[in-house]
Amino acid sequence: MKPTLTIIGSGHLARTLGRLWHDHGGVEVRDVLSRSPDNAKAARDFIGGGRPLQDYADLAEADIYLIATPDDQIARCCEQLAASGLVKPGVVVFHCSGALPSAVLAPAAAGGALTASIHPVRSFASPEQVALSFAGTWCGVEGDKAALAVLRPLFTRIGAKLVDIDPAAKTVYHAAAVFACNYLVTLLDVAVQAYGHAGIARDVAMQMMAPLVHKTVDQAFAAGTPAALSGPIARGDMETVARQQAAVSAWDADKGELYALLAKETLALAQRRGR
Repeated sequence: MKPTLTIIGSGHLARTLGRLWHDHGGVEVRDVLSRSPDNAKAARDFIGGGRPLQDYADLAEADIYLIATPDDQIARCCEQLAASGLVKPGVVVFHCSGALPSAVLAPAAAGGALTASIHPVRSFASPEQVALSFAGTWCGVEGDKAALAVLRPLFTRIGAKLVDIDPAAKTVYHAAAVFACNYLVTLLDVAVQAYGHAGIARDVAMQMMAPLVHKTVDQAFAAGTPAALSGPIARGDMETVARQQAAVSAWDADKGELYALLAKETLALAQRRGR
């Protein structure tokens, strides 16, 4: 008999995971709870199963509860779930936040629930597309062993790749994705601004950067970051680095500080390579 799942939240992640489990089996989606009746119905329709609800008092008992709300609402929703009387020993309660540890589900754990966190490392901006391409998604995992024993097979069923993480370093773990994704875009924009200072139009700068960036990223993933490093620091040309830092600082003091910080980290990377 399939375990039953109730989803608290009606956003993109809630809809995507609900649909994947509905389509691939493994669980029976029982209820979908949202403050908005329209959102609850839309999520139910996308998932293909479950009852759209707005009140914790209307929830049926389930084996697994996924709290798929924004991070700042997870603790409060967990408190409301615990107060509903539905949390009993052996019930699994989990969230998918990359920034919060499973310890935020303490109200459920106090009632005997098994708690965990499983964070898919990807954007859920388009649930329809993610539902079609979720297989191969890496997920950071931490929490009660008994909870994970229930959840691992469910995520494996929909193609996830699971990696254990240290809950004490959860915030730094999440920052890693910010470095790899968000700040990479920021660095590219700084490069465009620097090209602009040299009189190059933004669209032309983007075209100039494209082959360089693609080749660098491909090499980093193919050979590792130390082997992919090139440029003046990798060659030991610190005179060029000093001139560049001075020029960038003269153009924009904040970007000069950024250049200095990146140069320091790049020097450490070059030393790891033996340069």
